[in-house]
Amino acid sequence: MKVLHVPTDTGGHPQGLAQAERMLGLDGRVVTLLPPPFGMQADEVLWPEGTGPLSALVRQIGLIRRAVRDYDIVHYNFGRTIAALPLPSTRDMPASERLKRRIYSAYATLLQRHEMAAVRRHGRPYFVTYQGDDARQADYCLRHFDITFYREPGSTAAAQTSDHIRRQIALLAPGASKVYALNPDLLHVLPAGSEFMPYASVDIRKWQPEWHDAERPLILHAPSSRWVKGTRYILDAVERLRAEGHAFDFELVENMPREAARQRYARAHLLVDQLLAGWYGGLAVELMALGKPVMCYIRREDLSFIPAEMRRQLPIIEARPDNVHDILRRWLARPLAEWRAHGEAGRRFVEAWHDPLLIAARVRQDYQSALERRATGQNG
Repeated sequence: MKVLHVPTDTGGHPQGLAQAERMLGLDGRVVTLLPPPFGMQADEVLWPEGTGPLSALVRQIGLIRRAVRDYDIVHYNFGRTIAALPLPSTRDMPASERLKRRIYSAYATLLQRHEMAAVRRHGRPYFVTYQGDDARQADYCLRHFDITFYREPGSTAAAQTSDHIRRQIALLAPGASKVYALNPDLLHVLPAGSEFMPYASVDIRKWQPEWHDAERPLILHAPSSRWVKGTRYILDAVERLRAEGHAFDFELVENMPREAARQRYARAHLLVDQLLAGWYGGLAVELMALGKPVMCYIRREDLSFIPAEMRRQLPIIEARPDNVHDILRRWLARPLAEWRAHGEAGRRFVEAWHDPLLIAARVRQDYQSALERRATGQNG
């Protein structure tokens, strides 16, 4: 079975899943449009640095043709197809920039419709994985969630509707054999029948526990986006704790290749992941795999979307913007042996829920079911 993962490697999840698929005997391949960030790898980059507009278009159309000619399954990631997506509202842009964006958006819409027609015409089952802002909608979050990064000062998304996201979901999701969401809050706005999928971005066989005893614990925060992660609340809590005389070290890791950052993670004793999104990220899985306790905000009303046993085993130390100082202070009063024991529980959790081989085995069954339905002339 040949599986094409496109067009991004957001968070390393597509590559982690494809690698596990290959270990299970499938031919999984990741092709990204642009080079993945933070030193992550794809099997093929369609637009390496220096690719011109005409060459990019030719390669894009070529990849669409390859997808329907050479592969049994097409797996779209980050809610995107091979065709570039229409852009959000251009109403606040300068007139010249607005015109260029509208032209590009019209071209992208036409190419995307051509792509979806080709996939249907060739009978290729396709799957869609949503990972965050590809499905998350600012207006929905503001109406329903007390804590969300869209309430943060300077949030431009908070002033916009999310009609463009809803249009993309309406175009892509209904024809999919299965829709997955890596964050449970996305299932509030995705079609009925969509399913939660844990991150498959961390090969737990290569990320083994590392613990270092020390006189002073090292607390780590590694934001991909300070705004999204609530970094200002964490920095404020750290300064207050230092002013109160608590003995600990703190490290902020940013804009660093994954392998270099991993060396910093290995020395840490606790990760503060995020305080606004409502779920932990792929970074938290890496730190739990290393046996480190993880602190972040978990939105209770989203937990109905995840398996009951996963809810029961969830080892996250829960904190919010209004209490992260107090939660950290309580942990600083505990011996490092308790930190290590909590980290060991996190390691058991990722072995149970984030093993890429287990996730790939589940997805393989979905692929096989879709191919069987196609063979018998059923839809989906």
